[in-house]
Amino acid sequence: MNILRRMLTSILFILVTVWLLLVVLMYTLQDRFIYYPHKSLSSTPADIELPYEDIFLTTADGLKIHGWYIKHPEPLATLLFLHGNAGNISHRLDSLQIFHQLGLSVLIIDYRGYGRSQGHPSEQGTYLDAQAAWDYLLSRQHTAAQNIIIFGRSLGAAVAVQLAEQQPADALIIESAFTSMVEMGKRYYPYLPVQWLARIRYPSIERIANISCPLLVIHSPDDEIIPFELGEQLFASARHPKSFLKTRGGHNDGFLLTGETYISGIRSFLNEHLSP
Repeated sequence: MNILRRMLTSILFILVTVWLLLVVLMYTLQDRFIYYPHKSLSSTPADIELPYEDIFLTTADGLKIHGWYIKHPEPLATLLFLHGNAGNISHRLDSLQIFHQLGLSVLIIDYRGYGRSQGHPSEQGTYLDAQAAWDYLLSRQHTAAQNIIIFGRSLGAAVAVQLAEQQPADALIIESAFTSMVEMGKRYYPYLPVQWLARIRYPSIERIANISCPLLVIHSPDDEIIPFELGEQLFASARHPKSFLKTRGGHNDGFLLTGETYISGIRSFLNEHLSP
């Protein structure tokens, strides 16, 4: 009996030790669980025959951020593209081609630590990077705020929501979006006290009701990374005017698998809501 008690005590001690170690790792290395930047660019818009301009922006905290500006010859509007948490801008050529097909000029940036951008990624840093891109469109490209569409995919959707809460964009499009990083953490790590550990929060669900511009939410029920219901929750919390575009396919390829339905859905939204 005493041997069994000692064995159970030892097992409990090991389990508690492992759990505490996980708690410490989750708190201290949190950014490594969220940001997956690639430094080298694998391609450019020239590879899909789109003329582009290499640009470097200076953020409010003094970092140089790299991006591409792809000007459409007869633009309906300009789209500010905020990508997801992995890779860099060179992995978004399919989307750049679609937006060009839709008649949009596009500014796409790499967050700090991604691609050729300086620094290391952080939540507040991504907000500053997006603000620098917005300022560039207004001051360097002389684009009026009412002609700017903010687009964000995955992590970029959370950055886009924060920017749209602060700036008077013509429209906001968010694709494969989550309600908050805390909610995502609870789903991936239900055995950890994520609510208390989370230093990176991206609380889109708290911000989206403050946005007054037209909103398009795009999500797939097949999304294996960000649950479809989180996109539905964001949509439910948002003001009108708003639209929901249901796609098919996984988190990273849904917009491609959905094909013309994806393109026509965005086109219909733009036709309805773009300022003259």
